[in-house]
Amino acid sequence: MLNGNSDGHRRQLLCACARSLGAVALLTAAYYLLPMDSEFTTTTVLVLVGGIAAVAALLVWQIQTIARSPWPGLKAMEGMAITVPLFVLMYAAACFLMEHSARGSFSEPLTRTDALYFAMTVFSTVGFGDICARSEPARLLTTGQIAVNLLLLGVAARLLANAVQRGRLRRDRSAAAGENDGMPPAP
Repeated sequence: MLNGNSDGHRRQLLCACARSLGAVALLTAAYYLLPMDSEFTTTTVLVLVGGIAAVAALLVWQIQTIARSPWPGLKAMEGMAITVPLFVLMYAAACFLMEHSARGSFSEPLTRTDALYFAMTVFSTVGFGDICARSEPARLLTTGQIAVNLLLLGVAARLLANAVQRGRLRRDRSAAAGENDGMPPAP
C-alpha cells in the first residue's frame, strides 16, 4: 500500500506497462516489416555497432530519467522492457542478414523468426543447440552478442538499480522537506 495513494500507483503501473508493451510491439513490427534484403557487409557491422552505441545512449538517458522520476522503480522496469527487446532484435536482424548473404553461416537457414529465436536463446543463455553459428563471422557475431549480453545484464542492471535508489532517496528527501510537488509518498 502506498499511504493512501494506491490508485495513483496502480494507474502509473498500468501506464508503464502499456508504454512498454506498445514500444515492444512497435519494435517487433518494425523488425518484421522493414525490408532486410541487403547483404551483410562492413556497413551492416557499422550499423550494428552504432545500434549498440544507441542502446548505451538510451540506457544513459533512462538512468537519468529514473533518478528524477517520482516512480523510479516503474521507470526502471519500463527502461529494461524497451532496452532488452531492442538489443535482441538488433542481433536478430544481424543474424538474419548474415545468413541471407552467406548461406550456411548457421546450422540451418534462418527466417526472421528463426533469427529472433536464435538471438533470444543466446541472450537468455539457454542455447538449446538446435541452431548454432557455423561460419567464423557468425561465431564472431554470436561472441559479440554474448559479450554485450554480459554487460547489459550485469553492468546495466546494476546502474539501473542505483538509479532507482537515487530516485527514491531524492523523492523521500523532497517529501521529508515538505516539497512534495505532487510526488507520490514513499512506499
